[in-house]
Amino acid sequence: MQTIEGADGLGEEEPPATEITSEADGREMPLPQDPKVVFQGGLFLLALLAAAYVAKEVVLPIVLAFILKLLLQPIMRAFERVRIPRVIASLTVIILLFALIAGFGEMLSGPASDWAKRLPDGLPRLEQRVQVISSPLSALNKMLSHATSMVATGPASGAGASGAAVASASTMPGAAPTPDAANGVEAVILDGLHTFASEFLTTFLVLFFFLNSGDTFLRRLVEVMPRFGDKRQVIDISQQVEMDISSYLVTVTVMNALVGITTGLVMWALGLENPLLWGAVAFLLNYVPILGPLTGMVIFLGAGMLSLDPLWKAFMPMALYVGIHLIEGETITPMLLARRFTLNPVLVIVALLFWDWMWGVPGAILAVPMLAVTKIVCDRIRPLAALGHFLEGEKRSLKP
Repeated sequence: MQTIEGADGLGEEEPPATEITSEADGREMPLPQDPKVVFQGGLFLLALLAAAYVAKEVVLPIVLAFILKLLLQPIMRAFERVRIPRVIASLTVIILLFALIAGFGEMLSGPASDWAKRLPDGLPRLEQRVQVISSPLSALNKMLSHATSMVATGPASGAGASGAAVASASTMPGAAPTPDAANGVEAVILDGLHTFASEFLTTFLVLFFFLNSGDTFLRRLVEVMPRFGDKRQVIDISQQVEMDISSYLVTVTVMNALVGITTGLVMWALGLENPLLWGAVAFLLNYVPILGPLTGMVIFLGAGMLSLDPLWKAFMPMALYVGIHLIEGETITPMLLARRFTLNPVLVIVALLFWDWMWGVPGAILAVPMLAVTKIVCDRIRPLAALGHFLEGEKRSLKP
């Protein structure tokens, strides 16, 4: 998902970046071309990334809470319009979000546990089907090896080498699942759940204070600005950035939910057990561009191989999942969100790999939202407009 509409409507021209002037004499702030500014900015960025890596357990919940705060900001604004106290509104949103996630997790825990228990028993079936698929390729590979050996060393030596290869392949024992492996997987899952629960509660605590604080930080920033014009600029920029980011996050979440619902219905029509689980998998993986769908292809292929007969039907879950993703990513999303906001796909891949290395799976999920937030902020602030342009991808036209 690399596209976003503006907060004011579809297909509008992107407004120019807002200029910020210096407090002393009204001159423009130095542009990024200034070597001193670039050097200082680079040092600050390196220090920030080092701190984020070392203090992952602290920084990750804060970043996630901030992203959720921006996602929930329209709901908080709605509570403000009906004059509900911010403390009550924040508590209500937190409770509803917690209940939604807990209920969703409860519904999925049973199906996920069933599939986890079926996996060790289903591995022989999966290996057999993979062998059926790979047998023609293996035979072709042996023929090519035999021909290459004959050309290189003569027929006799080639036949001997080929026979040795076949004998070696025929005597190679197959790998069978063991109870120790299953226990190891269970231990890893339990450890992951413990870490998840700890960071989950920390995130909700920080999120509550973010929601309850409202515009406190903005008011403090406005108070320290010496001139009325600067105060007005800060307010305008913050409102524009907040609307754009909220619009992006809400749109992405709605589109991913539609992908999840459609995938669940398709898997139910195919006869794949626990369609709710597969819809949730598609919903979550769609937050991670490129790598998410690739992972989903492997997951849905494995589910089809374990559950569906005949063999051709086992490929249908993967094929239909890919079809849904292509329709959503290449047709529906560009039409709905116009072509105002794009991200450079190379930088998307780099961000995914980098934040996955920094923070693991949560980092991969947050990589694109963080990149989008950076792009939006840079587009709205003139000294950073060059960086925003660098992050921008090629805008596609829907016309033939």
